[in-house]
Order: sequence, then structure tokens, then C-alpha cells
Amino acid sequence: MPKKYPPLTPDEVIRILKARGFAYDYARGSHEYYKGTIRDASRRVTVDRQYREFDDKLIVLMIDQSGLTREEFYGSTKETAKKINLRAQEYPIPLK
Repeated sequence: MPKKYPPLTPDEVIRILKARGFAYDYARGSHEYYKGTIRDASRRVTVDRQYREFDDKLIVLMIDQSGLTREEFYGSTKETAKKINLRAQEYPIPLK
């Protein structure tokens, strides 16, 4: 049985954010900030590039910052959807 929040690399998180329409905003040190609009709300997500993989605490924080559900976040790309055994007709999966 897969973990509820499988680890993700910074590159995987950035691909997820870009698939959802987020764009690079700026960087400060190793932190990159991505800005986007989800459900008519402006959102900013912080991605720390120094990590090899994010643990579940940081992933939950980024999911909260993005305004997406766990399934919407991981279901943004086919590769990350496989990590939670999510199958869909198209990627990214539609927002609820």
C-alpha cells in the first residue's frame, strides 16, 4: 500500500505546479516562489530547491499553499499520479 503522501523531488513539484498554471515568480536563496490562481484565488507556493526529496510534512504544506486537494496535486502529472495509484483519462485531472 502506497504512503498517503509519497516523497516528491523539487523538480516533480515544479512540474505539478506548472501543469496547474503556476508560473515562476522569484527566488531568494534556495527558495523559489511560484504564483498561480486556483478557484479564483491567487496562490503562492514555496519550493526549496536544496532538498533531495520532500517529506510528507513539506508536501502537505505545499498542497495547502496551492489550494489543491491531495488527489488534484498528485494527479497533475501522470508520473506523480502513479505514486498514489491514481488513474485518470487525462492529466492534469480536472479540479473539483
